[in-house]
Amino acid sequence: MMAAGSMAPVLRGELRLDAPLKGLTSWRVGGPAERLYRPADLEDLSAFLGSGQAREPLTWLGLGSNLLVRDGGVRGTVIALHGALETLERVGARDIHAQAGVPCAKVARFAARCGLKGIEFWAGIPGTVGGALAMNAGAFGGETWERVARVQTIDRHGRLRERSAGAFHVAYRHVTLPDGEWFVGTDVELEPGDTARALKTMRALLVRRGQMQPTGVASCGSVFRNPPGDHAARLIEASGLKGHCIGGACVSDKHANFIVHRGQASAGDMEALIELIRDRVRALQGIELQPEVHIVGEARP
Repeated sequence: MMAAGSMAPVLRGELRLDAPLKGLTSWRVGGPAERLYRPADLEDLSAFLGSGQAREPLTWLGLGSNLLVRDGGVRGTVIALHGALETLERVGARDIHAQAGVPCAKVARFAARCGLKGIEFWAGIPGTVGGALAMNAGAFGGETWERVARVQTIDRHGRLRERSAGAFHVAYRHVTLPDGEWFVGTDVELEPGDTARALKTMRALLVRRGQMQPTGVASCGSVFRNPPGDHAARLIEASGLKGHCIGGACVSDKHANFIVHRGQASAGDMEALIELIRDRVRALQGIELQPEVHIVGEARP
């Protein structure tokens, strides 16, 4: 609460009510946000949270990949970081500092141009730094937290903190955050490298990605985590679901762990197909697949 006579902070971001979200997610489905706030920068985000104007619950949005927004929309406040928290700079000889709204691929290219290597695999991750930190995103044998030196977080009241990587429990596609804190940036520690070689490696990874995964169509990336010693795509294909559709949501013919939007799909179609896959794989393969995609919001009444 503010002291008597004090002035409310002047917010520079954009607050919208009943704001459509489907255009902000890679699946292109889902209902609106009750409130959507686009901060101007980190200082403005801190002021917004500290002002008490953010309605609970809070949902954080980057590029909208790996996210399914249900058709009934999202209650509370959605905070959109892409295009807002976009600081990207070299820090010292080996570190890159990136805020949570920066696309992972942009960080990978920037590091290469700085003559640093070790995070080329981020070129194949279609999300932002914040999402990569939250889920320990990985691709082509690399994982995000292998390179994290320290992170910056923000809490429900707009307070900023810096924590070392060792303060977190990190696992496959999961990171445990202190309750009521969210990532707003990181410093990644890299190694001296050759710019031309790093860019060549990234191009090769992207070619490989295009050969293995459905690109150019609306998807959220991998839908399920790979179970220990196996691959979700193999289990789904072995269960006869490759190419299977519910409404406009279809299991990709190219990679069975991708669900693609073939047109006129609803979030309900996506979620129903996710549940069908889990049920069929459980029944036929005896394995419980765990979703990698994060599902938020409420079903349409």
